[in-house]
Amino acid sequence: MNSNEQYLRKNIGKKIKLARSKTDYTQEKLAEKLSLSTRYISQLERGIAFGSATTIVNLCKALNISSDFLFDDLIGTDSSCFNDFVDDRFLESYMKLNDYNKKVIAALTSQLVKLQDDNTNTKIS
Repeated sequence: MNSNEQYLRKNIGKKIKLARSKTDYTQEKLAEKLSLSTRYISQLERGIAFGSATTIVNLCKALNISSDFLFDDLIGTDSSCFNDFVDDRFLESYMKLNDYNKKVIAALTSQLVKLQDDNTNTKIS
């Protein structure tokens, strides 16, 4: 396996683990739900194994995620990895939030950027 393949698998594995933690599934519970072994789930999350198309589809259904969540930032030609921009601990916490609190975070972030921009423009003047 070449380094690009390793990178892709590890990135997808991180996202699988993140989505699993949001659902509060253990590896054992997810494995049972998908009729897979716990060891295989662990290998998927660590990027050692990569599932068949059927496994990936079933995984997305079980974790209630879209394939975009797993692949979107990996497919663009010039896009950087989302994980390079966002701390893993923040992502894990964010994924556990309900929709209302995600909207609160989005509003806060928007306001912080606006304040930052206003502050930067004030210093330049």
